[in-house]
Amino acid sequence: MNVRRSAAALAAAVALGTATAPAALADEASPSPSAALPSGLYGTANPKFDGVFRQSYALLAQDVAGVRPAEKAVDWLTGQQCASGGFPAYRADASEPCDSKVQVDSNSTAAAVQALAALGGQKKAVDKGVAWLRSVQNQDGGWGYTPGLPSDANSTGIVIGALAAAGQKPAGQTSQQGESPYDALTKLAMDCGTGGGAFGLADAQSGRTAPNADATAAGVLGALGKGLVVAPADKKDAKEPRCAPADSAKQAAANGTGYLLKTLGTSRYLKSSVPGSTDKPDVGNTADAVVALAAAGQGAQAKKSAEWLAGHSAAWAKQAGPAAYAQLILAAHAAGLDPRDFGGADLVKQLNATGPAPQKQTSDARAEKPKADSDSDSDDKGGVSVWWIVGVGLVAGAGIGFLLSGRKKTGL
Repeated sequence: MNVRRSAAALAAAVALGTATAPAALADEASPSPSAALPSGLYGTANPKFDGVFRQSYALLAQDVAGVRPAEKAVDWLTGQQCASGGFPAYRADASEPCDSKVQVDSNSTAAAVQALAALGGQKKAVDKGVAWLRSVQNQDGGWGYTPGLPSDANSTGIVIGALAAAGQKPAGQTSQQGESPYDALTKLAMDCGTGGGAFGLADAQSGRTAPNADATAAGVLGALGKGLVVAPADKKDAKEPRCAPADSAKQAAANGTGYLLKTLGTSRYLKSSVPGSTDKPDVGNTADAVVALAAAGQGAQAKKSAEWLAGHSAAWAKQAGPAAYAQLILAAHAAGLDPRDFGGADLVKQLNATGPAPQKQTSDARAEKPKADSDSDSDDKGGVSVWWIVGVGLVAGAGIGFLLSGRKKTGL
């Protein structure tokens, strides 16, 4: 199931108090004919709810792997940006100006900013994206999926990553009430008792929140000031953190890290959050957890879980598409594994095959990309869990800011 499509459909259904989500999801899950899709776009599934997100993930993963993306792939992404600086999930005709019907969102914008900042040569687009994100910051210091929604851990986490990638200091990006993104994440952290120190997901009907591993991975990354790309951690784990009242972003990150370690347990993978599927491994959420654990200095556990992914992710990635391959590349990188020999699979080659052929592949491609401060103009079939995005619907229906990111990954 495509995460961004399912999330958006469920969000609309929940927000309107309807029970039409299953039908909406089934309809949106049907892929568009590949011939109708832009030649610069990665993936062949309907991009209506995830085009910008999966493109951003693909370009970011290529950059990490030393691949210089095709110019038309980058041009397609920059062409999706509205004059306001925000990015929508997808707009079919980028030649038309964005109007009130084009819904820009924090997750698509933050993902695009991270990708374009990494590639370099897109300062104008990056600066405009950051300005838009700043303009829709909630008074508590965080972000919801779309302007006006309560802050949630996933959206706030991915925006922090965008700010950091753009050279901003997230702690200094405060609301009119003086609240920073870290203040928002501290308030969104659950307690050590019923919540186990995790970040959570709100139930659509009861409004109650429950610990959620994917929201926790996003919250940990955000609280540590990290983006989607994390440098490999030492193979020796840092001391396992003890849960304590989250009176700071640092402690909230420590609590969330401890929750992930306990949840992974001896299995090395996370289980599905989808009702009725609790015994099934969730590949996408596990990949996110690997990145978060590496960022938190838990290199040994990150590597163990990445090695599990190497042996159990092939079918999922093939079905899910470019964002899935990208997620696995980012997880392999964070764990210090080779994405070109990941359980015998060349993830980079598989990702490249889902879109336009890259310009070149070298071990030092980053050195040849445009400078980050260049003034260049730039005016499921996915790979990230339903629950990563589905939170926006729960937020809209329950009035509680939690999950959502725009990451799309199919949990199996």
